[in-house]
Amino acid sequence: MSAAVLAHLVDGTATAHTALADRAVLASVDIERDDDLQLALFALYASAYGAFPAFLADLEWDPSLIATRRVIETAFERSLRNSVTVPELPSPTADAVARALFDLTGADGGPSLSRYLARKATLDQAHEFLVQRTVYTLREADPHSWAIPRLTGRPKAALVEIQSDEYGGGRPDRVHATLFARAVRGAGLSDAYGAYIDDVPAVTLASHNTMSMFGLNRRLLGAIVGHLAAFEMTSSIPNRMYAEGLRRLGFGDDVCEYFDEHVEADAVHEQIAGRDLAGALAEDHPELLADIVFGAAACLEVDDRVGRHMLDAWSREESSLRAEDAR
Repeated sequence: MSAAVLAHLVDGTATAHTALADRAVLASVDIERDDDLQLALFALYASAYGAFPAFLADLEWDPSLIATRRVIETAFERSLRNSVTVPELPSPTADAVARALFDLTGADGGPSLSRYLARKATLDQAHEFLVQRTVYTLREADPHSWAIPRLTGRPKAALVEIQSDEYGGGRPDRVHATLFARAVRGAGLSDAYGAYIDDVPAVTLASHNTMSMFGLNRRLLGAIVGHLAAFEMTSSIPNRMYAEGLRRLGFGDDVCEYFDEHVEADAVHEQIAGRDLAGALAEDHPELLADIVFGAAACLEVDDRVGRHMLDAWSREESSLRAEDAR
């Protein structure tokens, strides 16, 4: 499936990937953990981002590629809506939505990846953690920026305020993706986007694909807003602990600066995201409330799976990356 998609994106070679997608979706036991389908969806979304120069730009809106993307993402969205537990909806007011999101993001999610990294992680595990993060963080903020032209008024102003910080406030050297690229270089890893795609498991690709699907589909505007709100509300304290763990292992400021930056920035962003973005959108468009809460719950669940995958592998003294013979 993914080989057929990649051949079309790179070489322009028309293949029967839509029929393959239909069969692959029917055959998949769990699309959220299916390496082949998640890689194919990741590549199709990457074409829209312009993430890989090798992907032919004039194929971005190729009808057969879009048809294949719709087959996979329809099944993926259906699976997420079935697997993600969504809490009772609050009233569609800024205060009520913000309180509900803080309650949701403040709930105990079980074993903590950030605490493990702070206290126990080995040097190899820290490198794996950074490798897993490259899939999203070298493109940080981009999935949520798709929402900007689709919002108006208070929510739009709130999102632009958050994204301005994410993109460095006008300073190229302070762009968060640039800070993370500096971190992975400082850790002796490659900062080339996609360098580790073959190494990461489906759950990591699914995390990025979730936000890409929410961001790229206008009908899921509420979901991408809820996703960002939850993302910002659960970032500040974990990033402090990541920085502590990396310094414990001997990494310097070139690696830790990215995480230090998010301790303060995301403590501010969480207030803006909860009330002025998600809460204001629910007030202005109550019909989006259910998707706002779903997007927030999906963010927490899908990202928690990535953390659990790493912790489970490390508890068995195994790598959290894909085995060599599976690549």
